[in-house]
Amino acid sequence: MLHQKFTVFDFIFYLILILLSVTILLPFIHLLSISLSPSYVATTPGLHLIPKDITLDNYVKVFTSRFIWVGYKNTIIRTVVGTIVQLFVTSIGAYALSKKYFPHRTFWTFIIVFTMFFSGGLIPTYLLIKELGLINRYAAMILPSLVSAFNLVIMRNFFSSIPDDYEESCMIDGANRFVIFFTIIVPLSMPILATVGLWLVVGHWNSWFDVLLYIQDDTKFTLQIILRRIILSGTQQLVDMTTGGVFFEETNSSPEGLKAASIYIATIPILCTYPYIQKYFVKGIMIGSLKG
Repeated sequence: MLHQKFTVFDFIFYLILILLSVTILLPFIHLLSISLSPSYVATTPGLHLIPKDITLDNYVKVFTSRFIWVGYKNTIIRTVVGTIVQLFVTSIGAYALSKKYFPHRTFWTFIIVFTMFFSGGLIPTYLLIKELGLINRYAAMILPSLVSAFNLVIMRNFFSSIPDDYEESCMIDGANRFVIFFTIIVPLSMPILATVGLWLVVGHWNSWFDVLLYIQDDTKFTLQIILRRIILSGTQQLVDMTTGGVFFEETNSSPEGLKAASIYIATIPILCTYPYIQKYFVKGIMIGSLKG
Protein backbone atom coordinates (compact mmCIF):
# COMPACT_ATOMS: atom_id res chain seq x y z
CA MET A 1 0.00 0.00 0.00
CA LEU A 2 1.40 3.34 -1.07
CA HIS A 3 1.44 6.20 1.40
CA GLN A 4 1.18 9.70 0.01
CA LYS A 5 3.98 11.96 1.20
CA PHE A 6 2.89 14.99 3.19
CA THR A 7 4.69 17.92 1.56
CA VAL A 8 5.34 21.48 2.65
CA PHE A 9 2.75 22.62 0.12
CA ASP A 10 0.13 20.41 1.78
CA PHE A 11 0.99 21.86 5.18
CA ILE A 12 0.66 25.45 3.90
CA PHE A 13 -2.55 24.59 2.06
CA TYR A 14 -4.22 23.05 5.13
CA LEU A 15 -2.96 25.88 7.33
CA ILE A 16 -4.59 28.44 5.04
CA LEU A 17 -7.85 26.48 5.07
CA ILE A 18 -7.79 26.31 8.87
CA LEU A 19 -7.16 30.05 9.16
CA LEU A 20 -9.99 30.80 6.73
CA SER A 21 -12.32 28.53 8.70
CA VAL A 22 -11.40 30.27 11.93
CA THR A 23 -12.03 33.72 10.45
CA ILE A 24 -15.47 32.52 9.35
CA LEU A 25 -16.40 30.81 12.61
CA LEU A 26 -15.17 33.48 15.05
CA PRO A 27 -17.83 36.10 14.16
CA PHE A 28 -20.59 33.49 14.55
CA ILE A 29 -19.23 32.36 17.90
CA HIS A 30 -18.85 35.97 19.05
CA LEU A 31 -22.43 36.84 18.05
CA LEU A 32 -23.78 33.71 19.73
CA SER A 33 -21.94 34.55 22.93
CA ILE A 34 -23.21 38.14 22.88
CA SER A 35 -26.80 37.03 22.18
CA LEU A 36 -26.73 34.70 25.21
CA SER A 37 -25.03 37.18 27.56
CA PRO A 38 -26.66 39.65 29.97
CA SER A 39 -26.30 43.36 29.37
CA TYR A 40 -23.29 43.93 31.63
CA VAL A 41 -21.34 41.27 29.70
CA ALA A 42 -22.56 42.12 26.21
CA THR A 43 -21.57 45.76 26.56
CA THR A 44 -18.01 44.86 27.57
CA PRO A 45 -15.54 45.57 24.73
CA GLY A 46 -13.53 42.74 23.23
CA LEU A 47 -14.03 39.33 21.70
CA HIS A 48 -16.58 37.12 23.45
CA LEU A 49 -16.23 33.41 22.74
CA ILE A 50 -17.78 31.83 25.85
CA PRO A 51 -21.03 33.30 27.23
CA LYS A 52 -21.09 34.15 30.93
CA ASP A 53 -24.28 34.01 33.03
CA ILE A 54 -26.29 32.68 30.09
CA THR A 55 -29.68 34.34 29.57
CA LEU A 56 -32.35 33.99 26.88
CA ASP A 57 -33.82 37.45 27.47
CA ASN A 58 -32.47 38.78 24.18
CA TYR A 59 -34.19 36.05 22.17
CA VAL A 60 -37.40 36.40 24.19
CA LYS A 61 -37.52 40.14 23.51
CA VAL A 62 -36.83 39.69 19.81
CA PHE A 63 -39.50 37.01 19.44
CA THR A 64 -42.07 39.16 21.26
CA SER A 65 -41.65 41.92 18.68
CA ARG A 66 -44.49 41.73 16.15
CA PHE A 67 -42.24 43.21 13.46
CA ILE A 68 -40.00 40.14 13.55
CA TRP A 69 -42.95 37.86 12.82
CA VAL A 70 -44.27 40.19 10.12
CA GLY A 71 -40.82 40.18 8.56
CA TYR A 72 -40.66 36.39 8.72
CA LYS A 73 -44.07 36.05 7.07
CA ASN A 74 -43.23 38.44 4.24
CA THR A 75 -39.81 36.88 3.70
CA ILE A 76 -41.24 33.36 3.56
CA ILE A 77 -43.95 34.45 1.11
CA ARG A 78 -41.40 36.21 -1.08
CA THR A 79 -38.90 33.35 -0.94
CA VAL A 80 -41.39 30.57 -1.71
CA VAL A 81 -43.36 32.36 -4.42
CA GLY A 82 -40.33 34.06 -5.96
CA THR A 83 -38.26 30.86 -6.10
CA ILE A 84 -41.04 28.76 -7.64
CA VAL A 85 -42.00 31.35 -10.25
CA GLN A 86 -38.41 32.22 -11.17
CA LEU A 87 -37.39 28.57 -11.38
CA PHE A 88 -40.34 27.78 -13.64
CA VAL A 89 -39.81 30.72 -16.01
CA THR A 90 -36.03 30.27 -16.13
CA SER A 91 -36.24 26.54 -16.80
CA ILE A 92 -38.83 26.99 -19.56
CA GLY A 93 -36.67 29.62 -21.27
CA ALA A 94 -33.49 27.59 -20.84
CA TYR A 95 -35.15 24.49 -22.26
CA ALA A 96 -36.23 26.37 -25.39
CA LEU A 97 -32.76 27.87 -25.91
CA SER A 98 -31.11 24.47 -25.48
CA LYS A 99 -32.75 23.13 -28.64
CA LYS A 100 -30.69 23.39 -31.83
CA TYR A 101 -33.82 23.80 -33.94
CA PHE A 102 -34.90 26.89 -31.96
CA PRO A 103 -34.97 29.80 -34.50
CA HIS A 104 -32.02 32.20 -34.15
CA ARG A 105 -30.85 30.48 -30.97
CA THR A 106 -27.39 32.06 -31.07
CA PHE A 107 -28.80 35.56 -31.50
CA TRP A 108 -31.23 35.26 -28.57
CA THR A 109 -28.53 33.74 -26.38
CA PHE A 110 -26.27 36.71 -27.19
CA ILE A 111 -29.06 39.16 -26.29
CA ILE A 112 -29.55 37.44 -22.94
CA VAL A 113 -25.82 37.33 -22.15
CA PHE A 114 -25.53 40.99 -23.18
CA THR A 115 -27.81 41.97 -20.27
CA MET A 116 -25.22 40.57 -17.84
CA PHE A 117 -22.82 43.40 -18.77
CA PHE A 118 -25.22 46.34 -19.16
CA SER A 119 -28.34 47.38 -17.30
CA GLY A 120 -30.81 50.24 -17.47
CA GLY A 121 -29.60 51.77 -14.21
CA LEU A 122 -31.27 52.40 -10.88
CA ILE A 123 -33.37 55.47 -11.75
CA PRO A 124 -34.83 54.11 -15.05
CA THR A 125 -35.62 50.84 -13.27
CA TYR A 126 -37.42 52.66 -10.46
CA LEU A 127 -39.41 54.75 -12.94
CA LEU A 128 -40.38 51.60 -14.84
CA ILE A 129 -41.58 49.90 -11.66
CA LYS A 130 -43.53 53.02 -10.74
CA GLU A 131 -45.19 53.29 -14.16
CA LEU A 132 -46.16 49.62 -14.01
CA GLY A 133 -47.98 50.28 -10.73
CA LEU A 134 -45.84 47.88 -8.72
CA ILE A 135 -44.82 50.31 -5.98
CA ASN A 136 -45.73 48.95 -2.54
CA ARG A 137 -46.74 45.56 -3.99
CA TYR A 138 -45.28 42.11 -3.44
CA ALA A 139 -44.78 41.82 -7.21
CA ALA A 140 -42.09 44.51 -7.00
CA MET A 141 -39.92 42.03 -5.08
CA ILE A 142 -40.26 39.29 -7.70
CA LEU A 143 -40.98 40.57 -11.22
CA PRO A 144 -37.92 42.86 -11.74
CA SER A 145 -35.57 39.89 -11.19
CA LEU A 146 -37.84 37.23 -12.66
CA VAL A 147 -35.17 35.85 -15.00
CA SER A 148 -31.45 35.87 -14.27
CA ALA A 149 -29.29 35.68 -17.38
CA PHE A 150 -26.60 33.77 -15.50
CA ASN A 151 -29.04 31.13 -14.21
CA LEU A 152 -30.63 30.86 -17.64
CA VAL A 153 -27.31 30.15 -19.34
CA ILE A 154 -26.29 27.61 -16.70
CA MET A 155 -29.59 25.75 -17.04
CA ARG A 156 -29.48 25.97 -20.85
CA ASN A 157 -26.07 24.28 -20.89
CA PHE A 158 -27.32 21.56 -18.57
CA PHE A 159 -30.38 20.87 -20.73
CA SER A 160 -28.12 20.67 -23.79
CA SER A 161 -26.29 17.74 -22.18
CA ILE A 162 -29.46 15.62 -22.04
CA PRO A 163 -29.62 13.25 -25.04
CA ASP A 164 -32.39 13.92 -27.56
CA ASP A 165 -33.26 10.22 -27.63
CA TYR A 166 -35.45 10.59 -24.54
CA GLU A 167 -37.61 13.23 -26.18
CA GLU A 168 -37.81 11.46 -29.52
CA SER A 169 -39.08 8.26 -27.93
CA CYS A 170 -41.72 10.23 -25.99
CA MET A 171 -42.84 12.08 -29.12
CA ILE A 172 -43.30 8.76 -30.91
CA ASP A 173 -45.69 7.81 -28.09
CA GLY A 174 -47.64 11.02 -28.70
CA ALA A 175 -46.35 13.24 -25.87
CA ASN A 176 -46.20 16.99 -26.48
CA ARG A 177 -43.41 19.35 -25.44
CA PHE A 178 -44.91 20.26 -22.07
CA VAL A 179 -45.43 16.60 -21.12
CA ILE A 180 -41.86 15.81 -22.15
CA PHE A 181 -40.49 18.73 -20.16
CA PHE A 182 -42.31 17.97 -16.91
CA THR A 183 -42.10 14.16 -17.02
CA ILE A 184 -38.66 13.63 -18.57
CA ILE A 185 -36.52 16.76 -18.49
CA VAL A 186 -37.38 17.99 -14.98
CA PRO A 187 -36.64 14.67 -13.19
CA LEU A 188 -33.34 14.36 -15.08
CA SER A 189 -32.42 17.96 -14.21
CA MET A 190 -32.82 17.83 -10.44
CA PRO A 191 -29.11 18.63 -9.78
CA ILE A 192 -29.21 21.93 -11.69
CA LEU A 193 -32.75 22.77 -10.53
CA ALA A 194 -31.74 22.23 -6.89
CA THR A 195 -28.58 24.30 -7.34
CA VAL A 196 -30.29 27.24 -9.02
CA GLY A 197 -33.21 26.92 -6.63
CA LEU A 198 -30.90 27.31 -3.64
CA TRP A 199 -29.31 30.37 -5.24
CA LEU A 200 -32.76 31.88 -5.65
CA VAL A 201 -33.78 31.01 -2.09
CA VAL A 202 -30.66 32.62 -0.63
CA GLY A 203 -31.06 35.65 -2.90
CA HIS A 204 -34.68 36.25 -1.89
CA TRP A 205 -34.02 35.59 1.79
CA ASN A 206 -31.13 38.06 1.95
CA SER A 207 -32.56 40.69 -0.39
CA TRP A 208 -33.37 44.06 1.13
CA PHE A 209 -32.47 46.83 -1.33
CA ASP A 210 -35.47 46.37 -3.61
CA VAL A 211 -37.76 46.39 -0.56
CA LEU A 212 -36.12 49.62 0.58
CA LEU A 213 -36.81 51.17 -2.83
CA TYR A 214 -40.28 49.95 -3.69
CA ILE A 215 -42.07 49.19 -0.40
CA GLN A 216 -43.34 51.88 2.00
CA ASP A 217 -45.91 49.87 3.95
CA ASP A 218 -44.18 48.49 7.05
CA THR A 219 -46.59 45.52 7.09
CA LYS A 220 -44.88 44.34 3.87
CA PHE A 221 -41.30 44.73 5.08
CA THR A 222 -39.16 41.61 4.86
CA LEU A 223 -37.00 40.23 7.64
CA GLN A 224 -33.80 41.76 6.28
CA ILE A 225 -35.29 45.26 6.41
CA ILE A 226 -36.33 44.67 10.01
CA LEU A 227 -32.83 43.40 10.76
CA ARG A 228 -31.32 46.44 9.07
CA ARG A 229 -33.43 48.72 11.26
CA ILE A 230 -32.38 46.90 14.40
CA ILE A 231 -28.66 47.03 13.55
CA LEU A 232 -28.48 50.60 12.24
CA SER A 233 -31.11 52.47 14.21
CA GLY A 234 -29.97 51.77 17.75
CA THR A 235 -31.75 51.53 21.07
CA GLN A 236 -34.66 53.85 20.36
CA GLN A 237 -35.70 51.90 17.30
CA LEU A 238 -35.55 48.69 19.33
CA VAL A 239 -37.79 50.25 21.97
CA ASP A 240 -40.28 51.38 19.32
CA MET A 241 -40.44 47.91 17.76
CA THR A 242 -41.73 46.16 20.87
CA THR A 243 -45.37 45.65 21.63
CA GLY A 244 -45.18 47.07 25.11
CA GLY A 245 -42.62 49.80 24.54
CA VAL A 246 -40.33 48.71 27.42
CA PHE A 247 -37.36 46.80 26.11
CA PHE A 248 -34.53 46.86 28.59
CA GLU A 249 -36.16 47.75 31.87
CA GLU A 250 -35.81 45.03 34.52
CA THR A 251 -34.29 42.56 32.04
CA ASN A 252 -30.85 41.35 31.03
CA SER A 253 -31.35 42.61 27.47
CA SER A 254 -29.02 45.07 25.79
CA PRO A 255 -28.85 46.69 22.34
CA GLU A 256 -25.79 44.62 21.44
CA GLY A 257 -27.39 41.39 22.62
CA LEU A 258 -30.63 42.11 20.78
CA LYS A 259 -28.78 42.88 17.55
CA ALA A 260 -26.81 39.63 17.84
CA ALA A 261 -29.96 37.62 18.56
CA SER A 262 -31.74 39.23 15.60
CA ILE A 263 -28.86 38.34 13.26
CA TYR A 264 -28.95 34.72 14.41
CA ILE A 265 -32.72 34.50 14.02
CA ALA A 266 -32.47 35.82 10.46
CA THR A 267 -29.48 33.67 9.48
CA ILE A 268 -30.10 30.22 10.96
CA PRO A 269 -33.08 29.21 8.74
CA ILE A 270 -31.17 29.75 5.50
CA LEU A 271 -28.06 28.01 6.88
CA CYS A 272 -30.14 24.94 7.69
CA THR A 273 -31.13 24.69 4.02
CA TYR A 274 -27.61 24.11 2.71
CA PRO A 275 -26.97 20.54 3.96
CA TYR A 276 -30.04 19.20 2.14
CA ILE A 277 -29.06 20.57 -1.28
CA GLN A 278 -25.26 20.54 -1.01
CA LYS A 279 -25.01 17.11 -2.67
CA TYR A 280 -26.38 18.54 -5.93
CA PHE A 281 -23.92 21.42 -6.16
CA VAL A 282 -20.86 19.85 -7.78
CA LYS A 283 -22.76 17.84 -10.38
CA GLY A 284 -25.17 20.64 -11.22
CA ILE A 285 -22.62 23.42 -11.58
CA MET A 286 -19.98 21.35 -13.40
CA ILE A 287 -22.32 20.03 -16.06
CA GLY A 288 -24.13 23.34 -16.39
CA SER A 289 -20.94 25.30 -16.84
CA LEU A 290 -18.84 23.00 -19.03
CA LYS A 291 -21.41 21.84 -21.55
CA GLY A 292 -22.90 24.16 -24.11
